[in-house]
Order: sequence, then C-alpha cells, then structure tokens
Amino acid sequence: MVDLRRSLAAILALAVIAPLAACGDDPKPSFAEPAVASDASAAPVPESATITEPVALAVTPAKDKKNVPISTEIGLKVSGGEITSVTLTDAKGKKVAGDFREDGSAWVPGKPLKAKQKYAAEVVATGKDGTTTKQTTAFTTMSQPGRTTDTGLYLFDDHTYGVAMPIVVEFDPGIKKKDRAAVQKRLFVEITPAQPGTWSWTPSGTQAYYRAPEYWQTGTQIKVRAALAGLPTGDGIYGDKDRSATAKIGRSFEMKVDNKTKKMTVVRDGKTIKTMPVSLGKKSTPSSSGTMVVMQKMAQTVFDTTDTDGADGYRTEIEYAQRLTWSGQYIHSAPWSTGDQGRRNVSHGCVNVSPTNARWLFDKTLVGDPITVLGTGDKLEYGNGWTPWDLSWEEFVKGSALKVPASLG
Repeated sequence: MVDLRRSLAAILALAVIAPLAACGDDPKPSFAEPAVASDASAAPVPESATITEPVALAVTPAKDKKNVPISTEIGLKVSGGEITSVTLTDAKGKKVAGDFREDGSAWVPGKPLKAKQKYAAEVVATGKDGTTTKQTTAFTTMSQPGRTTDTGLYLFDDHTYGVAMPIVVEFDPGIKKKDRAAVQKRLFVEITPAQPGTWSWTPSGTQAYYRAPEYWQTGTQIKVRAALAGLPTGDGIYGDKDRSATAKIGRSFEMKVDNKTKKMTVVRDGKTIKTMPVSLGKKSTPSSSGTMVVMQKMAQTVFDTTDTDGADGYRTEIEYAQRLTWSGQYIHSAPWSTGDQGRRNVSHGCVNVSPTNARWLFDKTLVGDPITVLGTGDKLEYGNGWTPWDLSWEEFVKGSALKVPASLG
C-alpha cells in the first residue's frame, strides 16, 4: 500500500545511513580531558573521534533531459544524510505541489505536469553535522502522446459503499505483464483507519483490484489516486488521465445463497435479519458459484438477449435489478417464478426473488455489498465482475506485479 501523506520525518529517518554504528548504541565521542604529554606538540587524538561521512546526492531526471513523460517523478538517492526539501517549479517559477514516496525513493508531483513545458527541481540534503548539499536539475516534458490507454476508476467521491467494495481500475487495452509493475507503482491508496492491502491484476491485465485480507471495517475512508496521465503503459502507449476519489464504507451487509436449500440468508452486522426463497439458473444456464459484489443497481431496466441469442433470446422488463457479473447475472424481481422459488431452478443464471423481497433487498443494499452463491454447477470466472473476494488472500497477493511484504503474504 502506498501512502503519499505520511510524515516526512519518518521517510528521512529511513534514508539516514550510519556506517559507523554497531549493534547496540552508536559510538559516542569522549569528552574527557586528555593526559598531558611530555611534548605539548604531540598531544594524543581521542580514540573515539567520529569521522563524518560526506553527503552524496543523486537526482533524476538528468539535467536538460527532454521528452520526459508528464508523469515523471523526482528520483532521489542519498547517503550520509537525509533529504530535507524538494522544490519543483514550472517555467513561470510557480511551485508544483507534491509529496515523497513512502520509501523516500522519489518525490511525486500532486498533479500531472504540463506537456511541452520546462521544469526545474532543487533538492537539498542535510548531513549529520548539519551541513547541507544542494543539487539542481531541469528537464522538458514531451508533447501530447498520439496513443493512449483508456482507464477507469470504479469509485466516486462522497459515495458510501459496502464492506466488500474493491478499488477497481480498468485499462483498455489491457496492460501486459512486463509493464504492470510500473503502472502499479502509480496507483496510490490511503486507508483510514489503516488496514493492510495490496493490488492484484486479472490475467488479461484489463483490471487491477485493491482489497484487504478481510472485508473493510465499517466507517473506513478510502482515498485513491490512479496517477496515470502520461504514464508509459507499454508499446508506445500512455495513460489517458489522472483519476481520484474519496469514499467511505458503510455497515456490513452480506447475502448468502445456498443452491441446496434454494434460500438466501441476509446478515447485517453479524446478525441474520432475513431469509427468503430463491430460484437460480436452470441446468442449461447455471448460476455461478462464488463470491460476487453488487456492481450496479437499477430500479427498472430491460433484459434483451435477442442480439446474442437470436430466436432463443428474450426481451423482458425487469424491476429491482442488481448486477453481479459482466456476463449478465443479477439479483432481480421475478414474479413469473415465485411458485418455483425455494423449490427448483428456472432462471437464465440470475438469482430470482419475489417482487416483495426484491424491493426489500434493493432498498437495503449498497454497491459493494457481497453475495456468495454455493452449490451450483458453474464456477465463477475470475474477472467476470468484481471478483477479488472469490480468491483466498494467499492467491490474491500472487497477482501483484510488485513484491508484497512478507507481513502481507
């Protein structure tokens, strides 16, 4: 998890290199008065005198570098001291806001830089003895790219979501494996209160999910920035724009469907509040077994499969539909199957409930609420909907393009 808003002091402390320190306390100079020598000119030097390492500082981009992506960061390497300031200014001398990466390896502008513009950076490092070292660089950004990756962020400002709401970033075309690490480094997440988490990619590279080992805590605030504008995404293609959102997580609300009993159990904040009969997909069009997430809610819509199924297709008006998969599985009102609900499966893969129960669910659910279906003849395909919770945590972290800390794995 990357957190741009952290204490500068914490980052700087990591950057300090103390080559003379041994296990235990640092060696300290002696302040005892040396013994008087017979020859005053040969007074001994204290054995514990400390040698101060000079500050070494390296900064990127290189000076006068041209055609730099507008997603560029100020790269930082320091030894013998700590970075105390980074100042980036545009051609008019206006300062650019930004912050350090958590590991102190770079300073990241808070917004994309402008195309075909010159920028100047000044980096100051302070040594252990208080002396400062300054290094400057200047670079020019590239023009607007001709080819871009279309991106999307399925999280919106000031919305409240269910506890299983993943952060979902979408890419078209998908990102190839060799390019995913660089893209993932530009996906910044801040979770309050802090909860561990990581990104994981679908096999096609068209989606990256962020989740924690368990569902989010009620009241969690999620702040995300997909800083992709101008970012090289592979094969001469660049990210289309930056996207960001701040949202929160509401109460816990889980739906559990068992094909054996043909019933849905609804659990709110750990307490069962309702059970209802359901009808799932018939043998030729089975419902998927797995853990899904409510992706979209529509009080009224039309299901039309005539374009894809031809003579076998249908066109039906539907009420209280809640999307679960990209392939078209929903929870919805099905007045035509109330006699079958709780007894047999007759749907085209959806979770059929009565009009009364459909309205009750629709009024209480949030996008991001989880639903788990068990015991059908079809396994949920990963990526068919927002499916990160259908994997164990151990399997999920394997999809990260960056090394996951041992404490998370």
